[in-house]
This record gives sequence, C-alpha cells and structure tokens, in this order.
Amino acid sequence: MGHLFKFFRRHLELIFWITALVLLFLITPDKVHFTLCPLSNLGFDFCPGCGVGHSIHYAMWLDLQRSFGCHPLGVVALFIIIYRITQLIILPFKLTNHE
Repeated sequence: MGHLFKFFRRHLELIFWITALVLLFLITPDKVHFTLCPLSNLGFDFCPGCGVGHSIHYAMWLDLQRSFGCHPLGVVALFIIIYRITQLIILPFKLTNHE
C-alpha cells in the first residue's frame, strides 16, 4: 500500500493529465453537462476559457471544424498537454541516465 501511495504522489501530475485527456475523449459534449467554470457558475455569460474542453474533445476525434468552433485555442491546448505528458514520462529516464 505504501508503494502505491508513493507512486501516485510521485506521478500525480502525469496521472492528472492522462486522466483529463481520457475523460475529455469520452465525454459527449452535445449533452447538457455540469461545468466547473467559476464564471459560468456565477452567472456570467462570457468566459475566455469556456469551450476549451469541448474543443479538445473534438480535436482528439479529428473534427477540427467543430473544435475551432468551440474554442480557437483547443488544438493548441491539446498539443501543450500532450507535450507536458511526454515531458513527465521522459524526464525520469533523463535523470537516471545522468546519474
């Protein structure tokens, strides 16, 4: 149990980003859903980040027209997240090779 806790603690960010992408891949954005957006929950009509999740979903399904329609930076955000995941996977190997 202790090893599992240490593994999750050491790789928390990696687990978070992979889980986020899997969940965004599996969502059905056409249905009504709960939002985590604080501005939307406070009743504001405009939020600069709203639609990024849907945009990432459509980008992962290669529907770029709908992706850009939801948010123009969704594809960019997807590439940034994928880049960060690869960094988190490769970094431990780089550290062990230098020791």
